[in-house]
Amino acid sequence: MTRRPFLALALAEGLALLGTRLSMIAVPWLVLTELGDPLLAGTVAFAEMAPYVLAKALGGPLIDRLGTRRVSIATDLGSVLAIGAIPALYLAGALAPMVLVPLMALVGLLRGPADAAKYAMIPAVAEMGGMPMTRVTGIISGIDRLAGLIGAGLAAALVALIGPAEALFVNAGLVGLAALVALAGLRRLPPPEAEAAEPYLARLGAGWRYLRRDGTLLAITLMVAATNLLDQGMGALLLPVWAERTGSVGHLGAVQMAMGGGAVAGSVLASAYADRLPRLPTYAIAYMIVGLPRFVLYILPLPFAGLVAGVAITGFAAGFLNPIIGALIFERVPKALTGRVTSLFTAIAWAGMPFGGLLAGALVEGAGLRAAFLLFGAAYFVATMAPLLVKSFRRMDAVAPEARSAA
Repeated sequence: MTRRPFLALALAEGLALLGTRLSMIAVPWLVLTELGDPLLAGTVAFAEMAPYVLAKALGGPLIDRLGTRRVSIATDLGSVLAIGAIPALYLAGALAPMVLVPLMALVGLLRGPADAAKYAMIPAVAEMGGMPMTRVTGIISGIDRLAGLIGAGLAAALVALIGPAEALFVNAGLVGLAALVALAGLRRLPPPEAEAAEPYLARLGAGWRYLRRDGTLLAITLMVAATNLLDQGMGALLLPVWAERTGSVGHLGAVQMAMGGGAVAGSVLASAYADRLPRLPTYAIAYMIVGLPRFVLYILPLPFAGLVAGVAITGFAAGFLNPIIGALIFERVPKALTGRVTSLFTAIAWAGMPFGGLLAGALVEGAGLRAAFLLFGAAYFVATMAPLLVKSFRRMDAVAPEARSAA
């Protein structure tokens, strides 16, 4: 029994996510400041997220067959080249929209399988380390949130000091380090389970059939899909536009760090105590706090310190969500289907995200920033009512004992 693979996964995940969070500020800031077009910023976000979701949905069978480590390393190394090309072309004066959009599409195409492969490693590293699943998912979620916290501050500092395009060189370097950590530290992961040769579509269909049969997982998937769309519009467009109109990338970094800091604290508590809490009430209450109130904060006449404090509180609530969702997935999904089901889960959950930036951009252009915040917040409130109204959510506290042994 060893926890070294878990530590290596945590470090690789943290480095890759840190780079991703950095680009979430640097790329839209580059578009807004260089081209001054909110709708183009939404288009760029769509160009990255659409291939990301598609690659996640279709990559699960390949992850199960080739192995999580191999897929993670290969796609991270490809991402280094794709991300690094953006600042290189910018410095050469050749970064036109017709170049940036396909490059971001390539980044999304590579990042989807990379993220899915790392996520699918969780059951193996938990078993090798003898660690409870809720604790592992809580720690990984905390790393995600911590990456958001550090990445927001790092991005704001780098954008201010060296510029948004140049900051993407740092992004590429962090993803490259993640690949090296996986190469060196995850050698002990078990190889893919030998299976009878099946056509690709049959393997993909097996994952979909399992997800469709589990009403609880499917209900959670659809709810997360709705809220992810709204979160993406908020993060990819509404907040950068809000910050650009306040005249400070520092404001954007500050609220992102507040959200990340609160979420880290929530994830830490969740990793320690989530297995003792009733899942449905915890999940429902956390979603209500992180929903409508977060959007309303940006239209209230609050001092900036009050805004930051409010955002931190919503982030704290958000920290409880991913540990619960992750534990539910890995407790209920058979080992042989882990890559396929988790890839499909995250692909469906992220399916609306490519449209989040486009929708937010259209609302800002047509109705104004204040109205966009209100409409997104109202939609989020409707989504957070699902756990109280849909019966499938009531089985969240029931564990499917046959899941980990079924094929």
